[in-house]
Amino acid sequence: MSKIITQVYRSPLGELTLGVFENQLCLCDWTYRKMRDQIDQRIQTFCRATMTEGDHELIDLAIQQLDQYFLKERTQFDIPLLLCGTPFQQSVWDSLLQIPYGETVSYSSLSRKRNQNNLSSQTQPQVLNNDVSPKDVRAVAAANGANAISIIIPCHRVIGSDGSLTGYAGGLNAKKKLLELEGVDLTHGQQRLF
Repeated sequence: MSKIITQVYRSPLGELTLGVFENQLCLCDWTYRKMRDQIDQRIQTFCRATMTEGDHELIDLAIQQLDQYFLKERTQFDIPLLLCGTPFQQSVWDSLLQIPYGETVSYSSLSRKRNQNNLSSQTQPQVLNNDVSPKDVRAVAAANGANAISIIIPCHRVIGSDGSLTGYAGGLNAKKKLLELEGVDLTHGQQRLF
């Protein structure tokens, strides 16, 4: 059976488990998160592989780039990613990758932007609606919470519409510190939306 090579990375904010499958990073997630078993099972099923600890040059590269990020020497990551999820989850994670370093977006704004992008990509003209249903927002929030490539896919940049910090797999303290590291001023509520 194929193998997903994993290794633990001790970040300044807590332990992350990194995983590589077929020369793509498929895992960079908080080791002690509540959904650890479900996330690992989803990735193994998606890849049709089992996890085993080991070394890999892509893990070394990910560690190097994460170290640079925590030292404020890197604002973007350049690592091949494998998004292990449903097409909807993958589309949400692709949207997260578009949120610039040091900026935040609310779940409802992320849902609205995704809806507008979906409508504008259709061939027939549509009336753009700025309203998003609570169901859409919950679906985006659930996909955000299922992200298994933390920091690199910046789910920490999604906050409440009132500027409050909301759930995060690494804990709210880690989310706060990541946003502060990126220069987000959390004392004045939500920042400019991308």
